[in-house]
Amino acid sequence: MSVYRMILNETSYFGPGSITKVPDEIMARGFKKALIVTEQSLIDAGVSSKVLKLLDGIKLPYEIFDKFKQNPTIQNVNDGVAAYKKSGADLIIAIGGGSAMDTAKAIGIIINNPEFSDVKSLVYEAPTKNRSVPLIAVTTTAGTASEVTKNYVITDPERKLKFPCVDAHCIPIVAVVDPDLMSKMPSSLAAATGMDALTHAIEGYITKDAWAMTDMMNLKAVELIGRNLRGSVLDKNIDAVTQVAIGQYMTGMGFSNSGLGIVHSIAHQFGGMYDTPHGVANAVMLPFILKYNADYTGTKYRDVAKAMGVEGTDSMKEAEYRKAATDAVVSLSKDVGIPQTLPEIGVKAEDIPQLAVAAFADGNTPGNPRPTSVKEIEEILRSAM
Repeated sequence: MSVYRMILNETSYFGPGSITKVPDEIMARGFKKALIVTEQSLIDAGVSSKVLKLLDGIKLPYEIFDKFKQNPTIQNVNDGVAAYKKSGADLIIAIGGGSAMDTAKAIGIIINNPEFSDVKSLVYEAPTKNRSVPLIAVTTTAGTASEVTKNYVITDPERKLKFPCVDAHCIPIVAVVDPDLMSKMPSSLAAATGMDALTHAIEGYITKDAWAMTDMMNLKAVELIGRNLRGSVLDKNIDAVTQVAIGQYMTGMGFSNSGLGIVHSIAHQFGGMYDTPHGVANAVMLPFILKYNADYTGTKYRDVAKAMGVEGTDSMKEAEYRKAATDAVVSLSKDVGIPQTLPEIGVKAEDIPQLAVAAFADGNTPGNPRPTSVKEIEEILRSAM
């Protein structure tokens, strides 16, 4: 048996109202002041303010940093580092989706590892020595699972490039997954983040480094997300929202330890070049990559199809269950309103050669079950036009 490693976060809370546990964790750990990393729009919408009221209740001083984009940039991180230093905080609380989490992680890592103050030096698996500033992550979207992973992604606008960072030192000490916060998401955001989570689960299940523990997490996540995302997006059913929220967290634990594949390699480039929302980029590419990878996945597509609710998979032949898995993903994607082709999200044919080169160099590419090349990625992108 190969040697595998599992890295998980310390403490997590789940379920409606779980944000009420945040003050308990703060007081038990003796923190004195927090830098809140969140979007002003979430405060205005009464989402982040629910957490802020709890902090007011225990008289915890805090300052707010909201100067970051949906695909946080190098400058956003530098501004956040300066804000943390000025604040005198000893804790970071991220409230939001992947943008807030990624920004907070990068800030916390640089503060405690100043030799990596050049944000570009954090790319892929930077050899940091110290854990991040303590981070409490309160997610308001059911998608990235950044509240539990060792991953974050930063954008370099000058090079039109998103680069993934993988560092166990950035994992939040406390994660809060409260469906009451997620139920406020616009349907388009719920769809994009939910399909992002489904992509994590499927890619994490079929990647080269998948094994029994990560398979358990990722396949169950496929089931929870695949069978509940419609109800979460279309009906705002709190039970469905809760199941998707648990599923996205579960695959966060899974893919953080198994890795991903070229859906993410390609999606990162859309974010860097066009500022495409990450969940939308993943959702559009997932069916095309499923077809591309099919012959390199053994019987795993049967498991995916069954998990998503396809009937009769046990009696299907190989070609049938592989098509069934892909068709189930496409059907779900259409039902929740995801675009189906690259021109719909602004991808230009003339950019394909550059996108393919960058995607091939992405840190997720080696994990793809099928060996690939720049030429083959170009062909995939053209097929998605």
